[in-house]
Amino acid sequence: MRLQRIKKRTTGGTRRHERERGAALVEFAIGATIFLTVLFAIIEFGLLLWTHNALTDAARRGARYAVTHPQSQLADVQNVVVYGDPAPAANTTPVVNGLTTDQVSVVYTGFGLSAGRATVSIQNYNYNFVVPLLGVRVPMPSYQTTLTGESAGLTPPAL
Repeated sequence: MRLQRIKKRTTGGTRRHERERGAALVEFAIGATIFLTVLFAIIEFGLLLWTHNALTDAARRGARYAVTHPQSQLADVQNVVVYGDPAPAANTTPVVNGLTTDQVSVVYTGFGLSAGRATVSIQNYNYNFVVPLLGVRVPMPSYQTTLTGESAGLTPPAL
């Protein structure tokens, strides 16, 4: 009698588990989807923040170069912003993907016998998401840095 009760409990339990066999797979699929979505969002936000900081630093570096080298050509300052070098090699990659010298503008004001200013700005840069499923471009703000320098009588070239 006791053996029959035990058998009934185990066979009844087996039928219940057979009906719930796919539940664990569905729960895993839902959990994995949420986890991977959050993970990719964190990665994308981190890359967007890195790009923002790199563009800010590139404008700052270009303004510093423009102030300390007022006799340099406009293309040299643009190359410093985009490539980090006034005379980059032919296969040099930009500091930030997609950044070109066309997006960099340089304005000199007040150079001569007095202190002058150099303003370097990066405009019209769009950030592309790494995850190709989104296919979204984020327009970044304009990055501008103005520095004052003493030219000691040197004037920048005519633009």
